[in-house]
Amino acid sequence: MENEIEFEPLEPSHGTAAAGADLGRLSDVPVELAVEIGRTQMTIGETLQLRPGSVVSLNRLAGEPVDLLVNGKTIAHGEVVVIDEEFGLRVTDIVSSSGALAPDIAASGWAAAEALDPHGAPVHDPMAGASIDDLPLGVPSDV
Repeated sequence: MENEIEFEPLEPSHGTAAAGADLGRLSDVPVELAVEIGRTQMTIGETLQLRPGSVVSLNRLAGEPVDLLVNGKTIAHGEVVVIDEEFGLRVTDIVSSSGALAPDIAASGWAAAEALDPHGAPVHDPMAGASIDDLPLGVPSDV
């Protein structure tokens, strides 16, 4: 007994409206964001010798942009900022899916989102316009 099933040909959708509608379905899917300041390689022996106070040299220079990763994939670069004693990231460049910087995405407003506190209220960035060299590093004098 032979059963044949006929399928109608799929028609490609065109335009950004269809793409935006499809992405809208994913807006509530949780993803993990991480900021990576650098990497290095060590032997197991070197790793076992790490103690409190050890310094690990990374492959990135001070002042270079850091990477913003979503589920382990770099999507943007930015500058570390401090907001109410917590670290944050000011996005400076968006990386396209091909790995190249995508200024057109940043210009579209995706990266222009305002920083929000846990309650959804806008957060003032006291370091707006500052470079990473202006960040207060080290232990506060009142500690």
